[in-house]
Amino acid sequence: MLQLTRPLAFIDLETTGLNISSDRIVEISVLKAMPDGTTQSLTQRIHPGIPIPPEVTKIHGISDADVASQPSFREFAPRLMAFMQNCDFAGYNSGYFDLPMLAEELMRTGHDFDWSDIRMVDVQTIFHKNEPRDLKAAYRFYCDKDMEGAHSAEADIQATYEVLLGQLNRYPELKGDVDFLHRYTIRNNQSVDLAGRIVRDAQGREVFSFGKYKGQPVADVFARDNGYYQWMMDGDFPAYTKKIITRIRLNALDAS
Repeated sequence: MLQLTRPLAFIDLETTGLNISSDRIVEISVLKAMPDGTTQSLTQRIHPGIPIPPEVTKIHGISDADVASQPSFREFAPRLMAFMQNCDFAGYNSGYFDLPMLAEELMRTGHDFDWSDIRMVDVQTIFHKNEPRDLKAAYRFYCDKDMEGAHSAEADIQATYEVLLGQLNRYPELKGDVDFLHRYTIRNNQSVDLAGRIVRDAQGREVFSFGKYKGQPVADVFARDNGYYQWMMDGDFPAYTKKIITRIRLNALDAS
C-alpha cells in the first residue's frame, strides 16, 4: 500500500524530441496521488513554439495542427505550478528525462522551481531491478491488463501509477512510503542537477560525471580551470545545470 505524507505527482511528457536543452514539451499529464488515497489529474497539450518533427509525430501522434490553438508553456506554467505545489514526484524514467525536461521548461519561462528538497520515485528503476522490460510489459505483468493508448501522456501516466501500486503488492520488501521509494529508485550517484552532469560521489562531493574531469570535484576544477566553467556556460547544457555550476562556483569563491 502506498503511504504518503504529502501528494505524489506522477509526471509524463510528450515532446518534440529528446534533447533537454533544445526540444520542447507538447503534452504534459500529471496524476497527483493524495495521502487520503484519492487522485487528481491535470492534462494539457502545449504549443511548443517550434515544429514537431514528422518522425516524432509518428511516435506520440501529436502534430503541429493538434497544438496550434493550445497555450504555450509560459501561459500554462502558473496553473501547473499551483497543481504541483508541495508535491513529491514520480514517473517512468522520470529521473532521466521527464523531470530534467520539466525543470528546463520552467527555468526557460522564468519559474525557478526549487528541486533541492523534493523526493523522486522512478517506477522504471523498480521495474528494471526486478523485471527488466518496457512500460507496456510492466502494465501487463503487474496489472494483468493490456495497455491501450501507449504514447498518450495521459494513458502512460495512468499506467505508471497502476504499475507502482502493482509493484507494492507484488514485492513484500518494498515499503509504500516515498522516503523508501526515493532511496530505492535513486541513481547510484545522486544527481545534483537533474540531468546527471553533476553527481555526488561516495564522499558526498559534487563531481563531474562526464568529460575530461569526470569524477573530479566541480569546485576544484573551476579553481584551476576557470575556462571550463565558461565553456559550460556557453555550451548546450540545460539551464538548470548552469544554475548548479554557478552556485558551486560562487560558494567556492565565498569560502576562499
